Amino acid sequence: MSKNHQKVVLVGDGAVGSSYAFAMAQQGLAEEFAIVDIIKKRTEGDALDLEDATPFTAPKAIYSADYDTCKDADLVVITAGAPQKPGETRLQLVDKNLKIIKSVVEPIVKSGFNGVFLVAANPVDILTYAVQKLSGFPRNKVVGSGTSLDSARLRVALAKKFDVSPVDVSANIMAEHGDSEFAAFSSATIGGKPLLDLAKEKGVSDEELLKIEDDVRNKAYEIINRKGATYYGVATALTRISRAILRDENAVLPIGAPVDGEYGLKGIYIGTPAVVNASGVAQVLEVPLNERESKAMADSAKTLQEVAENGMAKLMGEN
Repeated sequence: MSKNHQKVVLVGDGAVGSSYAFAMAQQGLAEEFAIVDIIKKRTEGDALDLEDATPFTAPKAIYSADYDTCKDADLVVITAGAPQKPGETRLQLVDKNLKIIKSVVEPIVKSGFNGVFLVAANPVDILTYAVQKLSGFPRNKVVGSGTSLDSARLRVALAKKFDVSPVDVSANIMAEHGDSEFAAFSSATIGGKPLLDLAKEKGVSDEELLKIEDDVRNKAYEIINRKGATYYGVATALTRISRAILRDENAVLPIGAPVDGEYGLKGIYIGTPAVVNASGVAQVLEVPLNERESKAMADSAKTLQEVAENGMAKLMGEN
């Protein structure tokens, strides 16, 4: 193997996991891609299907595997978990998905894995916290998908509103990937111009912006009600984070990051821009927040901390 050979293991081959595997194959990331799931036949089928894409993308080894394959992986991506059902909030998934996460993390660590964890199962902020606690890994080596998808949704919505490309919108959804998230409009820009200044020029009211925030917050429910699950957007967001890790990019991305004093918070994972590289979370970037946003961040953090600590206490008490 060359020194540039990179290996990724996907744990959880459902709708999100298989979409992520397809996105990784399309973008030619990682020379070795292993798929682990409790339903072995599905992973075998997906591996056979995905390898047929490699003549058109990039030659690589894609195969079905077991947890012991994690021992020499650079990145383990966890999408395993019960999916969100219509009418169900992400936080309502806590107890059942904490049990699943525990059953996944233990054999990964036992394999000798020493790379970076990337967590996408919901509620992602709680489960990222749980992966770090259960694995004992340094906090920077456990990364959550956080608000990467929500921020993409915000950029799409603002791009439509202001008739620009979403590529040129710089705006973050922050805090929980869920019902207590908020849009950090005060620091958002379009082409370097402050969003709030542009909104005044275009006659876009604060109420319209808050409606956009609310629509973004509820977009997952709209998708789930129509097709049963969301997977293309989050799979592509995961691929972007994976690229930053595998290519040691120092990319600034809105992820689920461990805070240590930023925003006056400690001991939790929460959605915020952070520098992502081969070490995982290299640095959390504390975004200036206005009064509304600061309160929303504090309120969301309080909810996450309570749910995370109670969920972990319950999980460990059952053993």
